[in-house]
Amino acid sequence: MEDVGSSHIQLALALRDELRSLEDFRERQKEQRKKYEAVMDRVQKSKLSLYKKAIESKKAYEQKCRDSDDAELAFERISANGQQKQVEKSQNKAKQCKDSAIEAERVYRQHIQQLEKVRAEWEQEHRTTCEAFQLQEFDRLTILRNALWVHCNQLSMQCVKDDEFYEEVRVTLEGCSIEADIESFIQAKSTGTEPPAPLLYQNYYDREVTLSSSSPAAHPSCGVIKRFSGLLHGSPKTSLLAASAAPTDAPPPSPSRNEGVYAAIAVQEAPGPPTLPAQGYRALYDYKAQNSDELDISAGDILEVILEGEDGWWTVEQNGQRGFVPGSYLEKL
Repeated sequence: MEDVGSSHIQLALALRDELRSLEDFRERQKEQRKKYEAVMDRVQKSKLSLYKKAIESKKAYEQKCRDSDDAELAFERISANGQQKQVEKSQNKAKQCKDSAIEAERVYRQHIQQLEKVRAEWEQEHRTTCEAFQLQEFDRLTILRNALWVHCNQLSMQCVKDDEFYEEVRVTLEGCSIEADIESFIQAKSTGTEPPAPLLYQNYYDREVTLSSSSPAAHPSCGVIKRFSGLLHGSPKTSLLAASAAPTDAPPPSPSRNEGVYAAIAVQEAPGPPTLPAQGYRALYDYKAQNSDELDISAGDILEVILEGEDGWWTVEQNGQRGFVPGSYLEKL
């Protein structure tokens, strides 16, 4: 599973790098597109401005021509049957209208020429911009196609790797025995084969009568004092008597059913875990000592286990130094 996760992380990193390259390519295309759009916008605005001027000059030219024609007709009508003064006035007006029409025609022609020049420039820029946009689109589709192709290949290879890893897991699971695992766990973590003995009820006064009858010469208060003395020494009265009667070199008797007043809470020293012969183990992980009685270890260190504690802390020795380390951090060689 760790191999599958690592391969997925590597695939994610590869896809992230590919996405970053696509993002950089898109930003570059945006910058190029903005430059072409700015040029096209400038030429378009100039073209529209000159177009409006050309239309206005055309209207003015047509109006001036109509005014000149009307002035010519009026001059011909007045010159036929009018006075000399009116004829001169009409002639001057017709001349002025004609000059205005000629000037309007010149402005109109000039605006048309400027508009044609700008229109040719606009057409050329438009053609260049369209070609650049077409090339950008071709590059975009090519790069996107190649990126998707690589992406599909990466995913396909990842699926093949995942199937290989999962097949290894399936083979391992086929060889797994639930009964053997449970039996191994019981042997490694078992604390005994028999349950603890039950605590029996003992009547205080019945015990006093029994003790008094067994030693009639003893004073009752003396018996109580002796029982308290036995309690303070960590064993009942019967244990003290048995110890005095036994030879000095004999091992201490195993604790049995107590007969003192406070026999149920008699202090008994619990036996420690058995000391095992030194065994070679390898450290799986690093561990930093938290207390003075612990030992620093690094992954791969070879240690000798002196004592396997039931609480999970094992006594180990390394380079002449002893200390506690977590037992789950070790692996038997």
